[in-house]
Amino acid sequence: MLHLLNLLAAIALLVWGTYIVRTGVLRIFGANLREVLARSVSNRFYAICSGMGVTCLVQSSTATCLLITSFVGQGLMSTAGGLAVMLGADIGTALMTVVFSFDLSWLSPALIFTGVVLFISREKTTAGRLGRVAIGLGLITLALKLIVETTEPLIQSPAVRAILVALPNDLMIDILVGAVLTVMSYSSLAIVLLTATLAESGMVPAMMAMGLVLGANVGNGVLALPSTAKTTMAGRRLPVGNLLFKLATCAIVVPFLPMIHVELQHWLPTVHEQVIALHLGFNLLKTLLFVALVSPTAKLLERWMVAPPAPPATRPRHLDPMALATPSLAISCAAREALHQADVVETMLRGILPVIKNNDLQLSAELRRLDDQVDDLYSAIKFYLTQISREALSEREARRWTDIVSFTINMEQIGDTIERILEDIEDKKIKKARNFSEAGMAEISHLHERLLANLRLGMSVFLDGHVRDAQKLLEEKARFRDLELEYAGTHIARLQENTAQSIETSSLHLDLISDLKRINGHICSIAYPILDSAGVLAQTRLRATDERGMADA
Repeated sequence: MLHLLNLLAAIALLVWGTYIVRTGVLRIFGANLREVLARSVSNRFYAICSGMGVTCLVQSSTATCLLITSFVGQGLMSTAGGLAVMLGADIGTALMTVVFSFDLSWLSPALIFTGVVLFISREKTTAGRLGRVAIGLGLITLALKLIVETTEPLIQSPAVRAILVALPNDLMIDILVGAVLTVMSYSSLAIVLLTATLAESGMVPAMMAMGLVLGANVGNGVLALPSTAKTTMAGRRLPVGNLLFKLATCAIVVPFLPMIHVELQHWLPTVHEQVIALHLGFNLLKTLLFVALVSPTAKLLERWMVAPPAPPATRPRHLDPMALATPSLAISCAAREALHQADVVETMLRGILPVIKNNDLQLSAELRRLDDQVDDLYSAIKFYLTQISREALSEREARRWTDIVSFTINMEQIGDTIERILEDIEDKKIKKARNFSEAGMAEISHLHERLLANLRLGMSVFLDGHVRDAQKLLEEKARFRDLELEYAGTHIARLQENTAQSIETSSLHLDLISDLKRINGHICSIAYPILDSAGVLAQTRLRATDERGMADA
């Protein structure tokens, strides 16, 4: 019983080590990996190579699949390009299985020691994150050594030998078991390495081990299906296509497996090497068979898996839950959704003037309902951002996280202000059949036009982060304040002239230009984080005075 418990602990350590390496690499190179994958679809060879390289780094073709699925789901990559990348990803994980099949037990203590020192001393730096990856690699090699040591006494047990003899010699069952074990462990790499080790020790017959390897490859394809269930239909096509490739290759290999076993025995002396070679050969064969068929397969999937009608524009569209595993990608998703929120706010702001000019109560009601959508988007973005691990963010990404939160708060407050403006227009103008004077309407139209221009500039500043645009936006705050004071003064002058329309709408007019200034203040607040990061933001707007002047005052 103790030996079995030790074996289970060693297997768990192997799975945990692969998880640490995968998450560590994604945290360090997430943005760069995304850029490499996004640019790799120019031709099939580059796509396969990029899939191999990224998967060798993250130690998981499933992690690569989730990244690619996010790109396909958001329209940044075609289904055919994504399938080509996944062919390379499966070769990458097979190559890492070959690397870990060598005796690297001597390397484990050095990796764990170095990794712990780096992680503890420089936890929040890139060196600390590399230390985390080193710990994971060390745990993988240590776990493989423990599995070898633990299986030796188990093999000598009469009970275990009796169980192995009683197992049915059925290849389909072996494939099914291999697939189930892979799904349970969330790592085909761990299952293939475990199978090779058990086969080498004699605990698992060679043919059974090969069936388990085929099953591990099928299970690896199944793994991505539940993880992508909540993404768009375009994103779900990729894991389905990848699984079809694996099933088709498995169906081709199974009839020839006895012959393959004989050939492997001829060329490779140990069962361990034969099992690893089968895994690598399976994925190479799959690539050779289907690299030319990715485009027809993609077209078939697009015809078979038809996307439902697009959701209403006010619902969250870019908050991809799969991207949360890659913080840099999740930050980009949140930023895109924040711009979507700003688009809804712009629709509300643009509609104020038609409501005023046309006394349109129906349009006013529709615009006020949009404020609920702005609030919902704000809540969705805020919740999505809280799910991103702040520890996994670089300094630049952490600033971007803060910028997005600030931007969405400002958009939410602008939406609330617009709703209040529309309610005032309904109560104080439309329902009482009042109208602004011609001069007053011209002033409101001018402020509204500048406000729309400033909102578009603010969205550009948020998107690009250019310091010059941020400075220009902040300058607009002073200009808008001056205009508000000027127009308030001209309105008072019209009151003194006893202009009837100005007298009737005086309260609404002054409140309206004040609210428009408040909205402009929220828009201009977008510039502060960019200017602060660039070190060009002044600490105070008070004019400098000498000490005597201050004392006299």
